[in-house]
Amino acid sequence: MKLPTLDIGSLKIKYPIVLGAMGIGVTRSGLAAAVTNAGGLGVMSGVNLGFEEPDFMDNTLEANLRALRNEIRKAKEMTMGGAIGINFMVAMNMYAEHVREAVKEGIDFIVSGAGIPAELPSLVKGSSTKIAPIISSSKGARLIAKLWDRNHNIAPDAVVLEGVKAGGHLGFNRDDIINDNYDVFKTISEIKVILKPYEEKYQKKIPLIVAGGIYSGEDIAEVLKAGGDGVQMATRFVATKECDASDAYKQAYIDAVKEDVKIIISPVGLPGRAVQNPFLEKINANNPPKIKRCVNCLKTCDIKTTPYCISQALVNAVSGNVDEGLIFSGENVYKVKAMSTVPEIFNDLLTTIEKI
Repeated sequence: MKLPTLDIGSLKIKYPIVLGAMGIGVTRSGLAAAVTNAGGLGVMSGVNLGFEEPDFMDNTLEANLRALRNEIRKAKEMTMGGAIGINFMVAMNMYAEHVREAVKEGIDFIVSGAGIPAELPSLVKGSSTKIAPIISSSKGARLIAKLWDRNHNIAPDAVVLEGVKAGGHLGFNRDDIINDNYDVFKTISEIKVILKPYEEKYQKKIPLIVAGGIYSGEDIAEVLKAGGDGVQMATRFVATKECDASDAYKQAYIDAVKEDVKIIISPVGLPGRAVQNPFLEKINANNPPKIKRCVNCLKTCDIKTTPYCISQALVNAVSGNVDEGLIFSGENVYKVKAMSTVPEIFNDLLTTIEKI
């Protein structure tokens, strides 16, 4: 089996492999550039990128936008102009400001979920930036395609379908995740049917990128055979030399066993998948760490009622304080056994697919 290219409008990606964005700070310019250089599409997380800036707590928006500019520029430099994407959660405060800044910096691809990205087309209007919503069902695909068509007279440049096995925030209820009441291959077929009239109307291909539990070459082959146009992978790329997270964060992935993968309810208001650690034990024991200060990063978070600060928990983890941090992961994190590099992973994936 030979891998097809992934064409997102004018973006020509050598291999149909997209890096899943992981925040805060896990996928920045280092990992995104490495995936692009290996032939995929590197995507950064745009959530609180300024967490290492000295004025982050007092001047959060400016710190985040400054870091956003710097990370896009670094990624572009490291890829010699190769395509780079970024993920913005709709649930972010100052969502529009972040999107506009990324467009100014010439970002090639924006993917957006954790809410309905209703205004995204208007924020990139007049630019060459390609946009893709993240959805979890055929219903979501139908809603967004209809919304963008009616309100903006455009269709998505791509659609990302995240299944129940993905890491981080998930667009399902807890019971569906635990019981795995979800057929990703059936959903792929349904979405392809939904997108077809919009492809015809706007005279363009709308590739469907499938995420959630994609780990091996066999997984990629199954998605492509089922009608998907590409895959989004995140967990597989964390324990690599190029990943922007701390070594302690990467080691937590390597050390994780299957039983460590837990479903939590995030302050964002969505269920999520994370690795069991002392932080989660405190949360489960109803003894969360006190919130020292709020930077008002999420629309859905109220400091008076939220059980813990997810921003601080994610920053702790990515910075190396994993026992006091939240470690998001995909379902297959237990398959990560050792440190690697992005080229080594691509070589393994491509070798496996060629044998199928």
